[in-house]
Parts: sequence; C-alpha cells; structure tokens
Amino acid sequence: MSTSQSRTILAVNAGSSTIKFALFDAAPEPQRALEGCVDGIGSGRGSFSCQGVNPIDTFARHFAIPERFNAAHVLMDWLGERLDPASLAAIGHRVVHGGPGYSQTQALTVAMRDDLHRLSALDPEHLPLELLMIDTLHLRFPSVLQVACFDTAFHHAMPRVARIVPIPRRYEAHGVRRYGFHGLSCAYLVDELARLAGPGVAAGRVILTHLGNGSSVTAVRDGKSVDTSMGLTPAGGLPMATRSGDVDPGLAWYLSRTEQMTPAKFNHMTNHESGLLGISETSCDMRVLLAAQEEDERAAEAVAVFCYQARKTICAMAAALEGVDTLVFSGGTGEHSAEVRARICDGLAFMGIRLDPARNAQNAPVISADGSTVSVRVIHTDEQRMIAQEVRRVLEHSAP
Repeated sequence: MSTSQSRTILAVNAGSSTIKFALFDAAPEPQRALEGCVDGIGSGRGSFSCQGVNPIDTFARHFAIPERFNAAHVLMDWLGERLDPASLAAIGHRVVHGGPGYSQTQALTVAMRDDLHRLSALDPEHLPLELLMIDTLHLRFPSVLQVACFDTAFHHAMPRVARIVPIPRRYEAHGVRRYGFHGLSCAYLVDELARLAGPGVAAGRVILTHLGNGSSVTAVRDGKSVDTSMGLTPAGGLPMATRSGDVDPGLAWYLSRTEQMTPAKFNHMTNHESGLLGISETSCDMRVLLAAQEEDERAAEAVAVFCYQARKTICAMAAALEGVDTLVFSGGTGEHSAEVRARICDGLAFMGIRLDPARNAQNAPVISADGSTVSVRVIHTDEQRMIAQEVRRVLEHSAP
C-alpha cells in the first residue's frame, strides 16, 4: 500500500465520553494536519472542536450530545465532507482492551471485530464506543484499511508475578489477569525520553505517570513495562476523575446488602460517580477543585487523596524497579498542574526526588533540583501521534 505524502492517516482515540481524532500526513514521518475532539458525550454540555493547519478546519461548536451514536455520527458527517476516501492510507484506532490474545498493533479483520465484541465485558466503558467508531468508519470508508492499536499491548509482557490476580486460578483461563492500560501513552513517553535524554536514560529505571481524567503509574525498565497501577480494567489503581480506583472488594457485597445495589449500579458508581467527583461532590475537574480548595473542604480532600494515592503508587513502582532514575509526569494534570506535581513529590526526598520550585512553576521540561538524584521530567504525551506511527509501521510491512 502506498504511503506517499499525498496519503493521510486518520487516528481515532475514542474514550468513555470523548472521541479525539487527528489527521496526519503519512510520510516520510507522520505530520499532523489537524486534530479535534467530540467531548461531553452523554451530557448537555457537549462540544465538537477542531484545530488545523488550514484555517477552515479550526472551529468550536457546542450542543448536547446525548449518547455515543450521536457522537459517532457528528464526527462521521464532518469527516465525510472533509475527506476524500482516496486520500486515506489507513485509519488507526486506540483500542483500550486487547484481552489476552492481542499483544501488538495489527490490521483489523472481521474475526478481530467479533473477538473485540466478545471482550466488551472486560471494558464496557470504552470498547463499545471504539467498536461503534470502527464499524461506522468501515461503512463510511469501506475500502480503507483500519488498524487496531491496543492500549494493553505495552504491558502484555509484564512479569507474571505482576499479572496474576489472587483469586482462584481457574479464572485465569477466562482471561482474568492484570492487563494495564495507557500503553500507547507509555510507548510514546519512552520514545520521547530516549529522544530528549538519550537511549541510556530511557533504558534505565523509569516511572511514568499519566495523570488526567484517567490516571495510572507505570514502572519501566529497559523500555519495557514491569508493573502498572491499572489492572483487569481501566477502573483500577489510582482514584481518577470519576473512577474510584482500587476499592475493597467487600464494598460490592456490603452495598448489595445495605442498599440492594445491583452489579450494574455498582459498576456505574465506581466508574462515573466516584474518584474526584465522588469525594468532592461538586466536580471531577482538578482545575476546579484546586481553585475551590481554600473554601471547600470536600474539594481540598479530593485533591489531597489524589496526590496521596499517586505518591504511594510511585513508591510501589520504585519497589518493583528496585529504585528509580527518572520520574515522568504526563497527561492533562501531570503536564499542567505544578501544585499537584509538588504535592505528589513532597515527602519523596528519601527516594532522591527533589523539585526545583521555579522550574516546576514554569512547567519546565526538567523540574528536578540540581541536587536531585532522580531526574523529574514533564513530557507532553501524544497518543494520536503514537497511533499514526504504529499505523505507518503496519503500512510499511504490508507494502509490496
């Protein structure tokens, strides 16, 4: 398949309530032509925005987007007007859960789509929208190659001791294991760290934090995942915007007895009503909570719990690595909130982590103090670019 400069790659990153997308020139290296987002799915505050090299591709529209089907077709209608199918080399999708069977990026087939539909029980918050986008784009551009980029792939070869879930062994045969997520972000950050600091640094003991609406911490050595905070599903690990993170498994049984809470309601609560939103009772947006914390004790507690749990998890990942050489902050909160970074790192001097307050306040690329034995960096993550790079590799391998 041709990857000449006239061909483009569409990268689609569908989350639980957003669809991010970007269009890249396919060669010689992916160059972004535009990017956008359909946001606020399921709320009355939806939006469709785009920013492109061509001014006609820069706009923002606000309207209610009641559910996933509407979001998919808002984007499809615009792409149908914007894109000539002959100009598309391929469409790449971030597929959050690959289950036990998919460990690398590959072209989508009918059999794979069927497998992913069966895997939806492992990730009902993300896979249904991703599959809707895959099927809708196939109907709109039936002759264009579609490629699945699995978020679990980066963690697929984690040591077995980090993968096992301590419940009866028979469930492992049904795919119950710790998978880990944010893999595309992790892979991008490892590549960027090698580019910015050198391959030797990227091959060292690295802790990657992806802190945003979804948050995770990953231990990396020799560029490979050693352990990560998310487990069977993206709901595990740290408390997040609306996800609880790890909770006592007895909570489900307790709430079923005291409030007759069904499994479906428990899943909804832990994914959509918990985390920062659940503690604060007002907002899942870290920026809003930081602004309100002086007057609102609930907002202050939400921020404090998030920073405390992130700090604990960084320490756990350092134990998995038997030390740490580099700590990386990424994601919306990790990249832009100096206060959150400072509060997470406060008390980690025993690990050799010391921040330079001025550098941290400026969101500098390196925010550690000169005497810090651990280098602390802020690196912008770019999952859409990673999707485009992965798709390009598939195109190169499939070229005659």
